[in-house]
Amino acid sequence: MIAAIEGFATTLAAPALRVWLRRRAGLGKEVAARLAERWGEDASPRPRGPLLWLHAASVGEASSMRRVLMLLPPQLRVLFTTGTVTSAAMLAKELSRDGPVFHRFVPLDVPAWVARFLDHWQPDAACFVESEIWPSMLDQLHRRNVPVGLVNARLSARSFARWRLAKPLVHPLFASFAAVQAQSSDDAARLVAMGAPAPRLVGNLKLAAFPLPVDAMALARLRRQIEGRPCWLAASTHPGEEAIAAAVHGHLRAEFPDLLTIIVPRHPERGPAIVAGLPQPATRRGAEEAPPAGGPNGGGFYVADTLGELGLFYRVAACAFVGKSLTVGGGQNPLEPARLGCPVAMGPMAANFADAVAMLRDAGALAQVADAAALAEFVAAMLRDPARRRAMGEAGQAAAAGEDELPGRVAALMAELAGQRGQHAGA
Repeated sequence: MIAAIEGFATTLAAPALRVWLRRRAGLGKEVAARLAERWGEDASPRPRGPLLWLHAASVGEASSMRRVLMLLPPQLRVLFTTGTVTSAAMLAKELSRDGPVFHRFVPLDVPAWVARFLDHWQPDAACFVESEIWPSMLDQLHRRNVPVGLVNARLSARSFARWRLAKPLVHPLFASFAAVQAQSSDDAARLVAMGAPAPRLVGNLKLAAFPLPVDAMALARLRRQIEGRPCWLAASTHPGEEAIAAAVHGHLRAEFPDLLTIIVPRHPERGPAIVAGLPQPATRRGAEEAPPAGGPNGGGFYVADTLGELGLFYRVAACAFVGKSLTVGGGQNPLEPARLGCPVAMGPMAANFADAVAMLRDAGALAQVADAAALAEFVAAMLRDPARRRAMGEAGQAAAAGEDELPGRVAALMAELAGQRGQHAGA
């Protein structure tokens, strides 16, 4: 029922959705040359042999699958879809367009667009990462007898409350999964309550992810540019958090006159506006500018409005604040800096990563801060005390080392589902 209702609504909205996608492309939020993928069109041929469709929403989910992909059977081809420009840029560095694992943008959940996509690729199995529940996609996969898995699955208390309001309508969607692997017992219980098959409790793949990559030449260059200067990072910031970073900088300038504050916005297109709103000097990496010059009065801001470079900045900063946790809620992934030995601070609104925050906090690797003053105290402590900074970083690396067996368990489920296609078709 929910698939029919949503399908009717999105079909009516399809012309407007095309206009919306083109506008997003004009803002840099879509790749203009690849917009056709968003409505299910693709001229590339389907590869021969078994094909698994793997879908992850964005960078964090896609990054968590990197080790899994390496453990899949070599004969299994993987169509890896995502929905964001940043995730596509990250994957472009690792995948060829027509290799064993190749990337496409996922179509929007318009029935005709999903049907066109499935008609072309004809996957033998599909796996969605974390909380991707799309009515038309799931309905059409079920009708085509394609087994679907939900891996690294999570269902937050907030999402559960929202889905539960429509439980009679959405129960068939959750029940259509052939297999579910849950991050936690709470996630498993919520998924079962919505109608999903009993999940296999395997843990959170983000605990087993690779460290964020870095370009060695870029790292050497940036270290030369900021050598000897006190430096901290505000990462994955959202509106309002840049002003907090500026307030922290202002608090600390008297003690650290050469302070460099690096700001990496979650959405790079905001870079020019962020620079315009900061005290000067402030420069933009997206404009190919270097950090503001050092010296006794050389403190300033470096806005890194580029894609896929967080691994670079976590490696040079004394500590990092991870955003979407002070002015807006949800949080971003604190395991990424911790895995690189960078001490972490986050605000109180980090529900999407509650387990990771608690684990790092309990290990002494993360500080939760309520405002600019508390964040300034944290940054000052890290800059003043290298031994404490090093101990906190080492604690984070140990806590984030994760469970090395998790990727293998997820890869085994994916291969199992891909092998089910022939069994189902012949049943």
